Amino acid sequence: MGFGKPGLMGSMRQLGGSVLSIFSTRLALLVNELQEEKLRLTQMLFFALFALVCFSFGLLLLTVFVVVLFWDSQRLLVLGLAGTFFFVLAGVMTRLLLAKVRQGSNLFAASLAELEKDRQWLRGAQE
Repeated sequence: MGFGKPGLMGSMRQLGGSVLSIFSTRLALLVNELQEEKLRLTQMLFFALFALVCFSFGLLLLTVFVVVLFWDSQRLLVLGLAGTFFFVLAGVMTRLLLAKVRQGSNLFAASLAELEKDRQWLRGAQE
């Protein structure tokens, strides 16, 4: 009987150490994924804002060009068509943005998959 307890305690310590090691590895993976997602979102925001500024300047200059081109004959029609075009374009972009927001992110997908593997492994170890 004396031998059973130290062996059991040793096994429990070893299991606890394994669980702690798995937990710390998964936590490191989770932190890494969070940092990668933060960097990705920051880059996306920068690129989107820069593209928006360039696109806005391009559209403004193109609109001014077309209005000046038709200044003597149809300037009001051109301004009305340009305004309508921009409103329609804004509506389409808003719908695309909302669809992307509803789609969600796959943040923590790898961590959750690894945690599921760990849970399956621990279930197998208990049996």
